[in-house]
Amino acid sequence: MKKIKALLTVFIFFNSFLPLAAESAAHEKFDLSVVLEHHLMDHVAFPFNVGGKKVYEGEAGFDASHHGIFTDHHNEKKYHFVGGMDLHITKRVTMMWIGSLLMMLIMIPAARMIARNPMKIHSRFSGAVEVLVGFIKKDVADQNMHGHGHGYYHYLLSLFFFILTGNLLGIIPPIGEVVHTIQVIVSGSHSTGHDGPVYAKIWNGITTTGDVAVTMSLAILTFIMIYITGFKYQGPKFILDSVPNGVPLVLYPLLWPLEFIISPLAKAFALTVRLLANMTAGHVIILALIGFIFEFNSYYVALISVPGAAMIYLLEIFVAFLQAYIFTLLTALFVGSAMHRH
Repeated sequence: MKKIKALLTVFIFFNSFLPLAAESAAHEKFDLSVVLEHHLMDHVAFPFNVGGKKVYEGEAGFDASHHGIFTDHHNEKKYHFVGGMDLHITKRVTMMWIGSLLMMLIMIPAARMIARNPMKIHSRFSGAVEVLVGFIKKDVADQNMHGHGHGYYHYLLSLFFFILTGNLLGIIPPIGEVVHTIQVIVSGSHSTGHDGPVYAKIWNGITTTGDVAVTMSLAILTFIMIYITGFKYQGPKFILDSVPNGVPLVLYPLLWPLEFIISPLAKAFALTVRLLANMTAGHVIILALIGFIFEFNSYYVALISVPGAAMIYLLEIFVAFLQAYIFTLLTALFVGSAMHRH
């Protein structure tokens, strides 16, 4: 346990202290908003345009006020695309691809190992995967879908492990930040901007579930599944039976839009905001605590900020598992509630 705590302390050191040190070295006055924007906001990692034309600085058609200006690493010239369709690969998209790849590398071998002999405990690795899968099946799907959860196993398991992977990857320090800060400390030089080596762009350490586009997309899937499940199990009667049984007829016109339209939308909104807020708040607190050191320029503040940030970091690991579980549980609960009239 002591080794784990020591390792996590090293992680929080590299993930928060060193990047902030680099930012502090680049600016005479520390600006926490710059650090938060760099670590939490999404940016283009790999520019990609279909059908457009590259226009470099100094050429006809180059617009310095264009919203998407990039730097060509071969000639160090700025450019932007004219026309075509922008399909830029952002930091969050890159981390989602990494997370999806890791899920396949972990889950497929585990599934094959378990399928060879389901009654045998092959290893701790396969046992841990089997425990998580069994938990989602029995305690999440079956318990909240009235025994009809078998058809939803695949989606709920994919949802749980996708969110969990995204949450955990956001805790691992970005490689580019560590290497860049070491270079700042050793050489004293600092390069501004978000461009960097390819490996830094690939593993940028951003939390994919800290983006409203990601959480909203997952919530929209739940929103759609509520209606699909309602019509599947109740048929056309789902439209009228969405209002709870026993409601006085005079209140029916008032409750129907609330139950059939507003309620699913509110559920999707709650899922979106809950995951987004929880996966963003922890990172903001950690960066703010470490930022106090550079804001007050005092080692005494570090005696409080660093232990506090380390404790929040440990809490973030727990929150990563908890929020994946809560999102999956609420999805099963919301979808299961549409199977029968209440």
